[in-house]
Amino acid sequence: MTMAVCLLFDTRSDRRVRELWSRLEAEGIATLATHTHGRHHPHLSYAVLRSWDQQRVQSALAALPRAEPFSMTVHGTLTFPGGRAALAPSIPPDVALRQARTVTALREAGADLHRHYEPGDWVPHISAATRASGSQIPTMARIVADFLPITLRVDRAALIDTAAGESWPLPHIL
Repeated sequence: MTMAVCLLFDTRSDRRVRELWSRLEAEGIATLATHTHGRHHPHLSYAVLRSWDQQRVQSALAALPRAEPFSMTVHGTLTFPGGRAALAPSIPPDVALRQARTVTALREAGADLHRHYEPGDWVPHISAATRASGSQIPTMARIVADFLPITLRVDRAALIDTAAGESWPLPHIL
């Protein structure tokens, strides 16, 4: 089981990402829409935790400064090992600083983070495909390219249990 600190999108942006997921699924490319429990939200993860004390983590995140909603534009896609593909957003400059501040607070709360979310290693991304085979990558890339560019708006944050799909809204955007 893992826990993720996620930035979530406004209704319009959430709907647009789900529309992309539907297009990919229609071509037989697995997405978060059908992955595991099927209750995944389109999101941008600030951190993925391998071990944590939930109360300490929630308190640490609540103590971080409030950030304003923001928009980001996606012009391309990324592929990761294991058949995973994601949208590559252009983030505002302060978002990387806020992600690093979030990681520091999580560490101070005793959480153990996945190494890909350490400052300097974090690659901002929004999941598109979860298990595309090598032969599906060109189709996935075409579908995503035809869908872009897209502007997405972050308007809230949550702590999400990725195994069960349960979420706990955070008091403000981080």
